[in-house]
This record gives sequence, structure tokens and C-alpha cells, in this order.
Amino acid sequence: MEGVVVKLPQLIINNHQPYNYNYYLPNRTSSLKLLRFSFPKSSCSYSTAAAAASLSVSVPAPVSLGHATRPDFHILHQKVNNGSNLVYLDNAATSQKPSAVIDALNNYYRSYNSNVHRGIHFLSARATDEYEMARKKVAAFVNASESSEIVFTRNATEAINLVAYSWGLSNLKAGDEIVVTIAEHHSAIVPWQILSEKTGAVLKFVSLTEDEVPDTKMLQDLLSKRTKLVVVHHVSNMLASVLPIKNIAQWAHDVGARILVDACQSVPHMVVDVQDLGVDFLVASSHKMCGPTGVGFLYGKSELLASMPPFLGGGEMISDVFLDHSTYADPPSRFEAGTPAIGEAIGLGTAIDYLSQIGMQKIHDYEVELANYLYENLHAIPGVRIYGPAPSQTVHRAALCSFNVEGLHPTDIATFLDQQHGVAIRSGHHCAQPLHRYLGISASARASLYFYNTKEDVDDFIRALNDTIGFFNSFK
Repeated sequence: MEGVVVKLPQLIINNHQPYNYNYYLPNRTSSLKLLRFSFPKSSCSYSTAAAAASLSVSVPAPVSLGHATRPDFHILHQKVNNGSNLVYLDNAATSQKPSAVIDALNNYYRSYNSNVHRGIHFLSARATDEYEMARKKVAAFVNASESSEIVFTRNATEAINLVAYSWGLSNLKAGDEIVVTIAEHHSAIVPWQILSEKTGAVLKFVSLTEDEVPDTKMLQDLLSKRTKLVVVHHVSNMLASVLPIKNIAQWAHDVGARILVDACQSVPHMVVDVQDLGVDFLVASSHKMCGPTGVGFLYGKSELLASMPPFLGGGEMISDVFLDHSTYADPPSRFEAGTPAIGEAIGLGTAIDYLSQIGMQKIHDYEVELANYLYENLHAIPGVRIYGPAPSQTVHRAALCSFNVEGLHPTDIATFLDQQHGVAIRSGHHCAQPLHRYLGISASARASLYFYNTKEDVDDFIRALNDTIGFFNSFK
């Protein structure tokens, strides 16, 4: 008996073309094989009724979040060096942008490009409405109590500097202490070094445990009445570790200190609720969460922002200007001098719409699965050293692995992967030189995933890495 043809439903994602349930798997040469599902022929002589009753329908594996969302990211569907299919695994550096974000940015410049807050004409009014709506979207995304607690900045680096120069210069003096981990990004270390030189404040650094996670017990022991600020990441961009921010915030507040959280690697990947975490300041960048480059944000508690002096002077941040003095606008305008990145902020708002439509918990759950798959496959390669904690029932790594291969330089690895296989990873110190020095290395390679990546991407990376190792070892 011939097989019965079953018409499977089509999945439509974000108004794009229907997604085919045919399932694609790459072979070792990265060409695509199409697996079709059908019923096998039967050699038995059943009656039609009996045959129908005995049939078991073969259905394809559920479509993963990565497969479902990839059509929204046109950049992923291209061939690069040597005709290889692009495998993009550099998401901790920057994420790709869905069509909706690119369209929103394009629409702003095509349809209502104008300055905000200063014009009464139609274009200015619409631009202002969209810009302020983006602020409301950011506030809702991180659950700020009000949109005025969100300040748009050029990026997370500028947001940290804003806090350092505005809050820091006004509140820190000689002998005050700032607690920082050695695993921080340079943008969360250098501003405080500059500030300590200006104020005489002292930096206290938290090292790692044997599991290569910032030592929260040491952090807690360093806190005292001299501590005025704790600066920590939520997720490490190298170790893939996740810190218990809610606990750390409580410890900081218990000694009268404030806490600033670098959430660049958490806001794009998980549910972040600033009120539940109890943080005073939190920063993130648009370009790591599917939004445009050139814009980020600072969350600050309203009472703190209201007490802080301006960071930059100029238009937009003033209330009145006289020849001998000026008065300043309320936050957030006080900290947004000059013409802001209007289109980029609107694009960030669209990125938040896109992420919210998927659901941040769904993204996080999928990425935990990807993270474990990446770690297990990478860890199985002889000579590979992965940095950060091993995943377990209680330890969830972020979807990235920083690693080195015995006898190979990470830049050689990244170059060969790119030029011979089209696999994009990062090599270098990842803006974390103190952490690399602590680990006794000068650089590492890093593969980092996002929700539009798939297990097939990981498979391609692992095959390419094995080929890379074999190539270099052939010269030894």
C-alpha cells in the first residue's frame, strides 16, 4: 500500500512567508539535505479499514525557536568566504537585526525625520511621540516604575560614565570604597579608575572561585560602611556566569551603598526586572538586543536621578539659560543634551516589540538548551579549555563559551574558521584584560549564540573547529 500524504499546517512568523515543516540538516560539507516525512510502503495484506487504523503518523520534529525566527534576519542567509554559508556566532559582541527593526529605522528617515521636543509641526510631533514611546517600551521591558527613569545614551559605556561623573563626583570622597569584580568589562572598570584619581576613592576587587565565577562570599566580606558603590555585571561576557544580583543589591543596601549593574549580556537574553532586583542603576546597549547601534540606556531610580547634576551641557537639558547661570530640566531630559539618536531609539523600541512578541522567558529557556549543547560538544574536543563554570542542574551558563585550544593562538583559530568555513567567532581579550591576566592568558576565542541560532549552527562550528585544529596540527 502506498503511503498517505498528510498536509501539515504552515507556521507563519511575524507576517513572513509560511514556514515549511520540511526539516533541513547540514552534512559535513555544509550543503543542505532535505528530509521529507512520509509513510512507508506496506508488504502486508490489510483491509483498508485495518490499514487505516494501524497507521502511525510520522511528524517532523518541532520547529525550534532558531529555525522559526531565522527568516526575519536576512543577513544570516548569505555565503561568505569560499562560498561557505555564514554561521554567525559573535552575538556577545553585537546581535543581528530583524527586518522589522531595519524597516522602522528606514521608515523614520523616509517618513518623519525631524528633531524631537522642539517643533510644533507634524513631523516633529510624530518623531517626538515615537521617541518617547520607545522610552516607555524600554521602561516596561525592564519594569521601571516610570518612563522618566530611563535615560537614552549612546551606549552602555556612556551610561556608566554618566553615573560616574554625575553621581560619583557628587557623592564620593577620599577613603570611600567602590567594590568591583575582576570579571568586569573595561567600561565598568576604567571610569571608576578615573573617578578614584579625581576623588581619592579606593577600588576593591573581587576575584574568582575555583569554579571560575566571581566570588560572592568575598564580595560580601568586602562590604563595609566605607563602601559607597558596588559595580557588577549580571552575566559575564567571557565566563558565561550569572550573578545573584538581587542578593548583591540587598547586601549593598545593608551597608548603605548603591549598586550599578552592567546588564548588557542579560537584558537581551532573559527577563530582567529592575524593581524585583532592587538595583539603583542598570545599563544596557541596543545593539546587543536586536536594536540599532549608537543607542543604549541607563535605568536609575527616580530619586537618584533627580539628585544628580547634568553630565553634559547644551540644548535640551536646560530649563532656563541666563548669562551668569542656567537652570536644568528634570530627568531624563537633564541627561540628554543635544539632538539624540532619534531613529536609533525608535529602532530599539521596535526591537523590544519583536523580543516581547517572542517572550523573554521563551528566549531564555531556548538559549539554556543551546548553551548546554555548545558546552558539551566543545568540551568533548581534546585540548580545548573552556573558561567559566561547568553547567549543572543548579548552574546555568549563558549561551557563550570562551575557550583556548592547546598549542594554538585564538586569532589563528578565528581566522581559519572565518576564511575556510564562514564561521564568525570572536578572538582577543573581549574588553576584559584583567580577567584574562588573572586566568594566566592574554587572549581567548569566544563563540556566542542568540535565539536565532540553532543546534545545526553549533554542529557546523564544531566540525569547522575540528578541521581547524587538524590543519594546524598537521604542521607539528
